[in-house]
Amino acid sequence: MAAGAKGRRTEAAFHAAAREVFARDGYLNAKIADIADVAGRSAASFYNYYDNKQRLLEALLDRFTDDVLSRTGEQVTRDLEQDIEAAVRVYFETYREYVPEMIGAFQLSMTDPQFAAWWSTRRMEGINGVLAVVRSVERKGIDVGLDRNVFASAIVSMMESFCWTWYASAGELKLARPDDDEAIRTVSEIFRRALYPRD
Repeated sequence: MAAGAKGRRTEAAFHAAAREVFARDGYLNAKIADIADVAGRSAASFYNYYDNKQRLLEALLDRFTDDVLSRTGEQVTRDLEQDIEAAVRVYFETYREYVPEMIGAFQLSMTDPQFAAWWSTRRMEGINGVLAVVRSVERKGIDVGLDRNVFASAIVSMMESFCWTWYASAGELKLARPDDDEAIRTVSEIFRRALYPRD
């Protein structure tokens, strides 16, 4: 049990260190030796947990997806329109928390087709969540009038790109950074209007 607890502490130290190094240097420039140094562990001990830097990034991205899903689940009510805004808020807040990992995912997706395919499977979790919302609306007799899969991909891509632009990138040229609440309200309303007729 002690060994297991120690192992979890060591792995958590590598996670925290990787996030710091990815934020500072970018994923592509991050070195395992630097991650180990920040973690206060030896580079050799890193390989007791991960085969390489990519496997560590994947573990962190798995945590991102799991956090989005679990935090969204905690917000579910009987009001679907309210749940849409809650889900968008969870995604935005979690994305902002995981910006170093998201930068890594973007960089690696551009250079490694195998990783890009892996990341696509993780994105399907979000797409499936949107599909569940569409089905809930349709069960109420509302015809969304759009291809479900394309709609779900578009919503996930909109949120992903919006968060990338304002949290991981430099924002939009000549546009002031939006207030978080306003950004969440706007994206939620776009989502809602695509599902429901205008009031």
